[in-house]
Amino acid sequence: MDKIRNGIQIKRIYEPAEPEDGLRVLVDRLWPRGMTKERARLTVWMKEVTPSPELRTWFGHEPARLEEFARRYEAELADAAVEPFLDRLRAWAEEQVVTLLYGAKDGHCNHALVLKRYLEKGSGNGFYPFTRTPSRLP
Repeated sequence: MDKIRNGIQIKRIYEPAEPEDGLRVLVDRLWPRGMTKERARLTVWMKEVTPSPELRTWFGHEPARLEEFARRYEAELADAAVEPFLDRLRAWAEEQVVTLLYGAKDGHCNHALVLKRYLEKGSGNGFYPFTRTPSRLP
């Protein structure tokens, strides 16, 4: 796999859209409450790479569950049906910045962190474990 040149970043969808966001990809299964399509300024809504409803409900954005959630979510991401969507995100990130947008309130405990890590795994961009404290996560 080629190294991702331009990269993947994450951002809460409620933060203002900026030119530096590059491609804006919503990675939530549900549309963010109170967000308009105009304000979201999405490139694409990619529900296919989101956690299953059952896993999302179990996780509940509880920091104590983050490591187990990451393990289970990565198992879901390894499904062959998801692979084409992950490949598309990686390909886009080789050409430009890709911003994964999420609606969760906690920027240190959400599925977008896991997805970013999964996409970068093996790309040479710094895989990190979830054993660090949330304040030290990139």
